[in-house]
Amino acid sequence: MNPLLHIDPDDPYPESDGQPMADNTEQYEWIVKIKENLEILFADRPDVFIAGDLLWYPVPDRRETGPIAPDVLVAFGRPKGRRGSYRQWEEDGIAPQVVFEILSPSNSAKEMADKLAFYDRYGVEEYYLYDPDRNRLEIWIRRRTDDGTSRLAAQSHVRGWTSPRLGMRFALTPETLELFDPSGRPFLSSIELARRADAEQARAIEQSARAAREAARAEREAERAREANARADREQARAERLAERLRALGIDPDSGPE
Repeated sequence: MNPLLHIDPDDPYPESDGQPMADNTEQYEWIVKIKENLEILFADRPDVFIAGDLLWYPVPDRRETGPIAPDVLVAFGRPKGRRGSYRQWEEDGIAPQVVFEILSPSNSAKEMADKLAFYDRYGVEEYYLYDPDRNRLEIWIRRRTDDGTSRLAAQSHVRGWTSPRLGMRFALTPETLELFDPSGRPFLSSIELARRADAEQARAIEQSARAAREAARAEREAERAREANARADREQARAERLAERLRALGIDPDSGPE
């Protein structure tokens, strides 16, 4: 039985809904790609918590609402670290500001409408929904309304879109969704990241070898210079000894021929 369908007084906040993280390999690859590249992007920010498929409990009262597990969530102002679930009341009341969902064939229209309503109600600022099968990206951004409240509103992205919170750029091509970090570097898959790391390591090894060769060449040139200086010193010493002998014979070595 799905543990979220009932409330167990001894375990009111289960850490799993018993469902798989993804329905297929493509959905899983997208989730991992987004999550891991965001981890890299914010690696130096201890106040940015990122998680994949983590149950988010917005309120302690399970009778008010159950949790939802975004495919990827980002919470600014919360420390990194292990969590079995994201219990908002234990996180200074901070809701994840950014969430991602990767659509799979098993997701019904009602399920996605319920998720949008949940994210709207509980304070998400940016919601990104990508359907890899149809290559369709939907974006919702929280906007202030005329009555002074705020709601998630659909955002056009015909010419691309840059996330206000993340700084990452979204570009939907005819073939796929391309993602870029703030410096313009593309989000890469785990294999691509490993290959890039291998290439960077190979470049570092080559640069180290090149530097060693340059150092050895400089040392050889310095040694040749020292040898040349030593020869010059020997020639100077020999010239001085010869001059001394000439002076001993009464000949001035510094005078030219008469």
